[in-house]
Amino acid sequence: MKDRIFSKKTRINVPVEQLFSWHARNGAINRLTPPWAPLTLISRKGEGIDKGVEVKFRMKAMGVPMIWEAEHVACEENRLFRDRQVRGPFALWEHSHLFHSLGPNRSVMEDRVRYKLPMGLLSLPFYGHAQRELERIFNYRHQVLKQDMEHRVGKIRKQRILISGASGTIGQALVPFLRTCGHEVIRLVRDSSDTSEDALYWDPYENILDMDAAGPVDAVISLNGVDISRGRWTAKQKKRIIDSRVIPTRVLVEKMRAMKQPPSVFISSSAIGLYGEGGDAELTEETPMGDCFISQVCNRWEAASLGVARKGIRTVRLRIGVVLTPAGGALERMSLPFSLGLGTRLSHGRQYMSWISMDDALGGILHLLENKAVHGPVNLTAPNPVTNGIFTKTLGRVFSRPAAFVIPAPVARLLWGDMGKETLLTSARVMPEKLLDSGFIFTHTHLEPALRHVLGRPAAS
Repeated sequence: MKDRIFSKKTRINVPVEQLFSWHARNGAINRLTPPWAPLTLISRKGEGIDKGVEVKFRMKAMGVPMIWEAEHVACEENRLFRDRQVRGPFALWEHSHLFHSLGPNRSVMEDRVRYKLPMGLLSLPFYGHAQRELERIFNYRHQVLKQDMEHRVGKIRKQRILISGASGTIGQALVPFLRTCGHEVIRLVRDSSDTSEDALYWDPYENILDMDAAGPVDAVISLNGVDISRGRWTAKQKKRIIDSRVIPTRVLVEKMRAMKQPPSVFISSSAIGLYGEGGDAELTEETPMGDCFISQVCNRWEAASLGVARKGIRTVRLRIGVVLTPAGGALERMSLPFSLGLGTRLSHGRQYMSWISMDDALGGILHLLENKAVHGPVNLTAPNPVTNGIFTKTLGRVFSRPAAFVIPAPVARLLWGDMGKETLLTSARVMPEKLLDSGFIFTHTHLEPALRHVLGRPAAS
């Protein structure tokens, strides 16, 4: 059988040298990997994109876990690099990354893949599916690459950034994003066997953290906290929810206060749950806290961060909404039932959901690192929150499936107790007033384009 060829080209308004060198940065492959098809790096031999580099990933193909091994077989500076599958799901996979200069500040990125499916003639019915999947993947890659290259890379002041919670849903996306933008990142890890160069061991519950071992840092970002939306809130689970947020934040504050050269900024995560039930009213950073368990958690969480503000460290309390990514959180749990036509509205559906795309969540954090005038609470949400009813219809449309089911409020409260009441039935129409006033430009201001991007499901032409 003949080899198949897939090709994707996009014009990017940066010099070809900058475009080529970006691909050699630590984190580039993670930044370009679609969230619906994650890769986990197991091992790497060599650095960057040079010929001879060998990489091994853990991945899934059609839901089946497997190992992907590849080697870089060619590299010509500012022109191309090529990798080839050694072990994986294809009978043949050769990926050429081609770089074309159109002038001083214009380039074309071309990805050309030569591939063959396994099982010979038996694979013929699956080539159409393979072609569509490649289109999804490379459309996503090129959108991300163009946005980053034209609006972020080369436009920042390099900083050394310490991140706690780097293994969480946001953290796993934030680390490669910051690195490919040009920052240096140190990850705080709880696994003492992690000897990676970028890892620093800590145990906040034992007050173990040697900040001197990290060296000088310009910024600290805290993304700690167990998932609040899994299971009922027993007394034990409530304590875990509080402790997992407050204790690590207090430890970071204590250690930063003791530093001879403390960082200039501390970005400490919180959540829009602080506002509680808001009905149809627009909620801004000036809105007082609500009166529910999550409000109290967020209030204690934010209070734990204030110790460094009193020492003159610019402190941002990041009130995060529903972050759209199929790699974790609410959208991950919704994707399978909605894709099967089992999409479900919650109660009457008039409660507001304040969402933000993962790319804008990352871009917002980058903006706050750079913008020295912003401090205090900042809502990390898109400027157009929608009701649960609209969210349900929109997600069903993105999957081209009906979303006709309803979970009545009494059933949600019976199944999930206070967790269901406060996370599924509460209305929070939150506006990102500070982000907008400080000049942040959102990539995704409306829900449907954001969902289509993160799920790799473009609208029919």
